[in-house]
Amino acid sequence: MLPSHQLFQQATGALVDEILQFLRNEERDVYKSALATLASGRRLRPVFIQKRPLDKQLAWMADSLKLRGGDAVAEQVLQVWLLKAKKEMLVSFLDGMGIEHDGEGSVEELPEDLDADKLSGAIDALLEKHPADAVTVYLHLFQSQRPGGWESLAALLEGDERLSLAP
Repeated sequence: MLPSHQLFQQATGALVDEILQFLRNEERDVYKSALATLASGRRLRPVFIQKRPLDKQLAWMADSLKLRGGDAVAEQVLQVWLLKAKKEMLVSFLDGMGIEHDGEGSVEELPEDLDADKLSGAIDALLEKHPADAVTVYLHLFQSQRPGGWESLAALLEGDERLSLAP
C-alpha cells in the first residue's frame, strides 16, 4: 500500500491536474485549506502562493503533495476528490463487494476479509467503467483504511499490471 504522497508521485500529470482542478472549482474551501496547510508546512505564507498565476499555483501544490511532509494533506485531498467526484466508482465497488455503505461511498465498518473472487470481479467492473489510474488510487486508499490492509487486495495491487500507476 502506497502512502498518499507516493500516489501523487506516481500519478500521471493529467490525473493530478484533474484532482487539483476539481478541488479548486468544486471544493474551494478544501482547496484553500490544503494550500494553506502545505504553505505553512514549507514555511511560506499562503498569500505568497495564492498570488501566483493559477498554473504556477497548481504546479506548486502538486509538487508539495508529492513530498513526505505533505502526506496527511495528500490523503485528505484524495479522499475528498474520491468521495465528491468519484462517488459512483466507490459505490460500485462497495456494492460489488457486498460492503454496507451510506449510499455515498462512506463505510461504517470494514470487513475482516475480502473475498478474492468478489474482489477480482469488482475490480474488473470498475476498470470497464472508470480510468485505471483513478481506480488504482481508490484501491490504494481503500487498502489504507484498515491497519495492514487486506492480503487479497495487496496481491492484486502488486500483481495486476492494470493497477500500476508507474509508466
